Amino acid sequence: MAGYVDAVGFLLTGGFFVSFMSGNSTRLAVGLAEGASYAGLALALIAAFVAGVSTGAFLGRKAGARRGPAVLAFVSLALALAATLAALAPLPAAILVLAFAMGAENTVFAQDGEVRLGLTYMTGALVKLGKAITAALMGGDRFGWAPHLLLWLGLVAGAALGALAFHRLGPGALWIAAAAMALLALAAARLDLAPVTA
Repeated sequence: MAGYVDAVGFLLTGGFFVSFMSGNSTRLAVGLAEGASYAGLALALIAAFVAGVSTGAFLGRKAGARRGPAVLAFVSLALALAATLAALAPLPAAILVLAFAMGAENTVFAQDGEVRLGLTYMTGALVKLGKAITAALMGGDRFGWAPHLLLWLGLVAGAALGALAFHRLGPGALWIAAAAMALLALAAARLDLAPVTA
């Protein structure tokens, strides 16, 4: 879902991200150096993302053992709000809510107050992939690299689906993300697969 939503946000904004804050940080820095007005949008997206992380972490702590379903349901509601805003209001409101939702999504898998698995950024996963490949070549776990590769492939596949959906449905593609996240929340609640709490 992170890749899907980021692709839709990227296409909505013409080149900004709603889940990849490293890219927005670079756009912020370049915009400031060039005196470009788009630096403000980059900064606003970063702030919305951080606010989403804080809100998701708070909600997750309050939910305790039900962290996963609670945060996923919250993200689903935020995505539905973003889809509604994209249809009714000026675009900046919708994309800020998208960044907020993606920040909250990163708190689904947390342990001792720290994120165990980043869902919207892949640099760490790719570093772990490279290290695991080296370990496998040197006699370590032969398939230790596979989970990191699958995580990256999941994000890329989601982004491709998001781009296809956006080209077909425009901002309405966000409703697919909201519905999918709601289904994930229901599945997590039903299967009692809530991640370890902080």
